[in-house]
Amino acid sequence: MASIDKQMQLLGSQARAAAETLAFSTFEQRSLAVSECAKSISNQIDLILSANEIDMSNARDQGLDYAMLDRLYLDRTRVESIASSLQAISELPDPLGKVLSQWERPSGLKIRRVTTPLGVIGVIYESRPNVTADAGALCLMAGNATILRGGSESSYSSKAIFDCLLYGLQLANLPVSSIQMVPTQDREAVKYLLRMTEFVDVIVPRGGKGLVGLVQEEARVPVFAHLEGVVHIYVDKMADAKKALDVVLNAKTRRYGICGAAECLLLHQDISQELGVEIINSLGQHDVELRVSPEFSKINGIKLATDGDWGREYLAPIMAVKQVKDISEAIQHITMYSSSHTDCIITEDISAKDLFFSKIDSAIVMCNASTQFADGGEFGLGAEIGIATGKMHARGPVGVNQLTSFKYLVEGNGAVRD
Repeated sequence: MASIDKQMQLLGSQARAAAETLAFSTFEQRSLAVSECAKSISNQIDLILSANEIDMSNARDQGLDYAMLDRLYLDRTRVESIASSLQAISELPDPLGKVLSQWERPSGLKIRRVTTPLGVIGVIYESRPNVTADAGALCLMAGNATILRGGSESSYSSKAIFDCLLYGLQLANLPVSSIQMVPTQDREAVKYLLRMTEFVDVIVPRGGKGLVGLVQEEARVPVFAHLEGVVHIYVDKMADAKKALDVVLNAKTRRYGICGAAECLLLHQDISQELGVEIINSLGQHDVELRVSPEFSKINGIKLATDGDWGREYLAPIMAVKQVKDISEAIQHITMYSSSHTDCIITEDISAKDLFFSKIDSAIVMCNASTQFADGGEFGLGAEIGIATGKMHARGPVGVNQLTSFKYLVEGNGAVRD
């Protein structure tokens, strides 16, 4: 316990010192560091894949489920995608020093609101080794120091990627402690990190409901919550049949283990027994297990849904399906069961789209587009540190601009207050 305490205190003090240096670093330095990180990852693909093979073997021995294995797995294409994301991040505009607004008061005061780094960001995540690269690079571009704590299941992969990040920092002449990794898998280290208010400015949890719940319960440091993705698609009576079929299939089957994967399909009663059944049969042909409301019980091989199937994140080839009488019932269902992550409507009716957009209060609300686009890279942010489902400070994909704070710069000419 004392050893972990000392380790975490050292990480915290080093991160705080690095953050002070990063706050005065140039955009060119930070951009160069991230670009060199990307090149290093590209050059070390074989090493990273070898490390990932160890993690995958251990994960299978431990009996990890499909979603965890999918998130953990790396191949050459996925590693190249990590490198490409970092290169895209390095080419983003400088998020620091931007004037968000400015105005002048009758007193003669000239006031500007200008972006600044947050400081030190702790990132706690499970399974996905790409988060090591994305989180480190995004925080760095926003002038923040980072303390990373990945899951034990991805330890070899994450360490291989982490070493590439250190190489980039060195080439840009930035402190190597700008990005640090917790050196132990002991859970007590997480508890220390969550309470290090003297060193850490914000915590970003990236993982399942259990992890996020633990962080929210234990943290004394402010948290950007990334909750589970209970993602809904509502197919309206005015939906285009081809768009509906294409979008639903992609939203569910492209990848099952990501938070943007659709988990619940709502079908307007006017189209449920024709277009709806066609969609259900197509999902079944793609080996998706359907758990349906009673209106679809006569379809061969279908399981009836239980109360526990609504509001559930499967992260697997399983999908809940429900018939609703109209858009109002769809909105009511989503409001009750959504995790405020991403929800979508398929319709050609502008008034239905506008009603859905105004009534659904999720971080991402979509129309006629696959929910698997719920991703910082697809939003043009280079990558994301997570999808924030809360409403404080950051919401939706958390990219470089969401990893900044601001301060007011106030100028006067001898102004005094009456």
